[in-house]
Amino acid sequence: MTLTRTLLAMTLAAMLATPAIAKELAYVANEKDDTLSVIDMDTMEVINTISVGDRPRGIEVSKDGTQLYICASESDTVQVLDLATNTLVGELPSGEDPELFALHPDGKRLYIANEDDALMTVVDIPSASVITQVEVGVEPEGVAVSPDGKMAIITSETSNMVHWIDTESNTMVNNTLVDARPRYAEFTPDGKQLWVSAEIGGTVSVIDTDTKAIIKKIGFAPKGIHKDKVQPVGVRITADGSTAFVALGPANHVAVVNTDTLEVEDYLLVGRRVWQMAFNGAQDKLLATNGVSGDVSIIDVPNRKVLKTVKVGRYPWGVAVQGAN
Repeated sequence: MTLTRTLLAMTLAAMLATPAIAKELAYVANEKDDTLSVIDMDTMEVINTISVGDRPRGIEVSKDGTQLYICASESDTVQVLDLATNTLVGELPSGEDPELFALHPDGKRLYIANEDDALMTVVDIPSASVITQVEVGVEPEGVAVSPDGKMAIITSETSNMVHWIDTESNTMVNNTLVDARPRYAEFTPDGKQLWVSAEIGGTVSVIDTDTKAIIKKIGFAPKGIHKDKVQPVGVRITADGSTAFVALGPANHVAVVNTDTLEVEDYLLVGRRVWQMAFNGAQDKLLATNGVSGDVSIIDVPNRKVLKTVKVGRYPWGVAVQGAN
């Protein structure tokens, strides 16, 4: 065999041995259609629609990237979608009216907000069984687990509280009072702060996780928008901890916040009633669901501009990207 043929054979063998790069896909829960829209992140187009349970809202990809967990709120269950086949393969017990949940860093436990029952349900995923239920404030919604997995928090909309729950004992150990109607919570990557949005209060509270005290309340004032329409909901923080993005609901903007100065640096105009957000794997794109306009805004993170608006189903709510964990 000549040298050229040898090199060609080696190249072909290497190509065959290299696994194909899977497409990066985003999943959007459409709460009025009982479906998921699947967006190809390369083309930024919807490539599939999947029927799921009644009123899907919070969704999250499993730690190994093979499954999607779906809060089917009015079906009173968390459904499990196999991402290789896009078929529902099981259900997890969730308590009544699951709206949002958080996945423990070990990938084996879900912490679920049961809005109607003032409970947090803790679920063991491998056995599909309830570990316990923890009584919390009225109308719980936002859920987060600290990066080290030691603390879970849940916000209660009517009680205006953040409840701190020890994940080893599953007991409430502290409470922090925030502004009216807290909707979402996000730990910083280093676990030193918790950011909590208050929809009616119009603020985000930045909380020290050691003292459980508020460091600062961040207000928002996008140009030309009446203050009553500024209703913060979803919060996402970059993996390097430098920047936070806050969805401002019917203000139709996403705020960009410097996490060092805790000052708003920019406002990005998106669709109507922006709700939840998710990064892609590289974190150079951020997807924002716009409930009333029925679409998703795809934001260029480094350049802070909207690249494209993608039409999905009715009232898109939750969003998650495969490969972004």
